[in-house]
Amino acid sequence: MRRVLPLLLLLPTLGALSRAQAPQPSAPLHITLTRSPGLSAEVRRALSDMPPGVRLGLLVRDLETGEVLETRDEGLSLIPASTVKLVTAAAVLLDRGDAGWWSTELTVPASEQGRARVSHLALRGGGDPTLSTSDGPNSLRALAKQAYARGLREVGAVRLDETRLNAAAWDGLVLGVPMTAVRLTDWSASPPASAAQARAWAGTALIRELRRAGVQVRSDVVGTAPRYIPPVRPLRRDERGRFLPPDPLIPVEMRPEQAVASVRSARPFRALADVLRPSDNLRAEELLASLASPPGTQTRALGREWAALWQLGVDTAGVNLADGSGLSRDNRLTARALVDLLDHMYDVPYIRGEARAEVPGETYRARRNAFAEALPQAGTGGDKEGRGGTLALRMQGTGLDVRAKTGTLPGVSALAGYVTAKSGRVLGFALLMNGARETPILTLRAVQDEVVEAVAGRY
Repeated sequence: MRRVLPLLLLLPTLGALSRAQAPQPSAPLHITLTRSPGLSAEVRRALSDMPPGVRLGLLVRDLETGEVLETRDEGLSLIPASTVKLVTAAAVLLDRGDAGWWSTELTVPASEQGRARVSHLALRGGGDPTLSTSDGPNSLRALAKQAYARGLREVGAVRLDETRLNAAAWDGLVLGVPMTAVRLTDWSASPPASAAQARAWAGTALIRELRRAGVQVRSDVVGTAPRYIPPVRPLRRDERGRFLPPDPLIPVEMRPEQAVASVRSARPFRALADVLRPSDNLRAEELLASLASPPGTQTRALGREWAALWQLGVDTAGVNLADGSGLSRDNRLTARALVDLLDHMYDVPYIRGEARAEVPGETYRARRNAFAEALPQAGTGGDKEGRGGTLALRMQGTGLDVRAKTGTLPGVSALAGYVTAKSGRVLGFALLMNGARETPILTLRAVQDEVVEAVAGRY
């Protein structure tokens, strides 16, 4: 009993000690769970007219705050039709900037540079989708005049450099049109059916313009310029057998051809507007082709588009890119990916005209955002070749500022772009609708317009 009593007396002390050593509870942790806002009553009412069986991906985001305002299946992977052209346009701006250009050259053998008579003249294209036969400074006519002004008077033959694009690697296009390094806007209504035909047409047009400028061309046969292969100089040794640096002097007959004339396109904005506003499928594929790096394949061009999406921070889950126009039904986009793209192109704009220190909203409202200004604008009236593009006759009389890209295929309708809400906030939105092939497209468009109007009025 005497042994037990001291132990009992120690128990309170041991208990206090153990409590002191034990970790004390921290302050209460408050966790705020956020969930998708879903759809407002106004948008649900607008969607009530959507035909049954149509799958919808929808997202509306406030581009000033980043707040998601409306959403329904924003991550659903759907056929986007021509809204794919938004990806193509953004990739071109990322590649060229709004101050960039495409160029085209005439070259002669290095050993014949400066002579009035040359054995051949090569037309070397950079995939410029805006080059014409005779219209303005970016044309074959301008090239021919330059060559004459620099003393060229006689050419044995004309050749085309086809190494920039591998036409055979673009056979899978729904359009069925070859992509070649030299293209002419004159072909828009009736493009060549093969790379050989494209070479013949471009070469014949150049020969005609050279003769018109006063340069004699002895042959009407259009040849192919060989790929330039840099010479490998033989190894050199000194008298003791030690290796010396290669001879820096390259014989003139082994040097690359030298330019005798060069033209370049206007800034990319005009090309983007000519694609996006009327939704020109051929020009969209030409824009995509201009992105292709050697060996000039469609796979390389699409790879540049993927790189652009990643660089812009677009969520690419559910995305698949098959062409530049949206004609392929293998394309897939999500409403989230489209709004991510629109958001970035609004937030870090390519500015038209003189750069100024201003926030993106000011650039957008002053109509200096090159990407946004290339888009169709709703309610302007007129035909689709004008400022309104494919939105010219939609949302007329609403007074809304809507700049957006349409998309249409059998059973597919889409609309993605910007709308200025009643509050003055700029909202990015995307609606992708996929139904059966017989789904009435006009009904889908009417629903899209109602949704945009409802969103603009609510916010």
